[in-house]
Amino acid sequence: MNGPMDYPGIKSWVEEWGGEVDYLDYVKGHGDLGMMVAFSRIFWPRFIEVEGCVLWDRAYEASNFKAWRESLSGDIRKIEATLNQLRVWQLVDSDDVEEDRRAQDFFAACVAKTWGAALSAEFPHRSFDVRVIGSEDGPIVTFSSGAT
Repeated sequence: MNGPMDYPGIKSWVEEWGGEVDYLDYVKGHGDLGMMVAFSRIFWPRFIEVEGCVLWDRAYEASNFKAWRESLSGDIRKIEATLNQLRVWQLVDSDDVEEDRRAQDFFAACVAKTWGAALSAEFPHRSFDVRVIGSEDGPIVTFSSGAT
């Protein structure tokens, strides 16, 4: 999938309108401002730093962090990789068809790029390994501190 116009649901909607519209018009016709604001936080998340770990603010919960810190012997990179996960399939329902799998992969790749940019902007003197991991259920976007 090269972009939103390749996704069958958007493509067929555009064709119904005669091709004079595109993915921005699709968003205008199907979304609302609340969704736009929520997506902005997905693409440009907030981060917090806890005991040397950089965490997606949504992934941090004190007792959970403590349990993983103990379980992973304080290994910052492993703690971050374990907690900083966006499981794409949990965001929206999709079918187990090739088009939806490609769309999830496309979305995950876009999120990984923007997370990398957001991390670089907020922590310019640190390096991060931002990646998309395939799983049985779909892609997972995750990040951890880079090698020191």
